[in-house]
Amino acid sequence: MNGLTLHQLRCFEAVVGAGSFQAAAKILNRTHPTIFVAIKALEEQVGVALLDRSGYRVALTPDGQSFHEKTKVLLQEARVLEVHAEHMAKGEETALSIIVGDSCPLSESLGLLNSFFVNCPDTRLDLHFEALGGPVERLLDNDADLILHHIDKSDPRLEFVDLRKVRFIPVVAEGFLDFEITNEITPEQMRPYAQCIIRDTARHSPHQSYYMIEGARSWTVSDQLMKKEIILQGMGWGHLPDFLIERELMEGRLITIAGKHFAGGEAEIVAAKLRAYPHGPVANRLWQFISEQV
Repeated sequence: MNGLTLHQLRCFEAVVGAGSFQAAAKILNRTHPTIFVAIKALEEQVGVALLDRSGYRVALTPDGQSFHEKTKVLLQEARVLEVHAEHMAKGEETALSIIVGDSCPLSESLGLLNSFFVNCPDTRLDLHFEALGGPVERLLDNDADLILHHIDKSDPRLEFVDLRKVRFIPVVAEGFLDFEITNEITPEQMRPYAQCIIRDTARHSPHQSYYMIEGARSWTVSDQLMKKEIILQGMGWGHLPDFLIERELMEGRLITIAGKHFAGGEAEIVAAKLRAYPHGPVANRLWQFISEQV
C-alpha cells in the first residue's frame, strides 16, 4: 500500500459524504476526473473495492465501510497536525472565536472575557451568540476556539471548567392565567396557553427542546431577552434563567408556576474546548486565566 496520500483519502471522504464524484469535486474545488482518478488509485493500492457505484448514489462496500472508519480518524489527526503547524508558523493568534450560549449571564460572560482581552490588544475577539445545541456543534465543527455554555460532561472530546449554575424557572406575567396559581398546576391546564421557546441554532445536529408541552401552541424566539419580553407582555409563558428575572419576580411582574408538575431545571455553565485540538498561545493563556478565576 505504498504511495497512499492524504489527497486520496480526502477525495474518498468527500465522495462518501456527498454521495457522488461530481458533488465531491465541487466540495473540494477539484475537477470530476481528478476525484475519479484519486479514488481509482486508492482502491488499486488498497486492493479492494471501496465504493459501490451501481446505484444512483455512490455507497460504501462492506470493505469500504471498515476502511472509512479508519480514514476518518486519520484525517482528523492530520487536521490536528496541520493546525498545530499553522500555530507554530504564525506565532500568537490574530483572532479567537468564542461563542456565548443563550443560558449564560451576558454581563458576567463579557466581563470575564474583557478582563483577559484588555491585555491582548493584538488578538481580535470574534464573538458569536448561539442557542441550545448551537454552541457545542460549532465547537465540534472546529468553528470556535472556546464556548461558554452547558455541555454533556461525559463527552470525552470536551475539556471544561465549571463556571456557575443557572436555574430555569417557569413563569407567567401577572394576570396571564385565567385560574388561580398554585403548586399543583398541570401541563393540561397550561396547554391552551402559548408557550415561548428558544430557537435552536444547531445546523446539522438534532434540534433540542426543553420543557415543551406536547400539543401546545408556541412562540419561537432567538434569545432569552426576547423570550422574557414576550412573557412580560403576556403573549406567552415559559422557562427563564434565574439571573434574568430576579427583579421581575421580586416586583411581581413575573410569577413562578413552579410546583409538583413544573419543577423547572438547572444547567451547569462551563467554559469548554476540544480536548485533542492544538490551541495557540493566546488560547492557552485564556484557558489558564479562566481556570484561575473559579
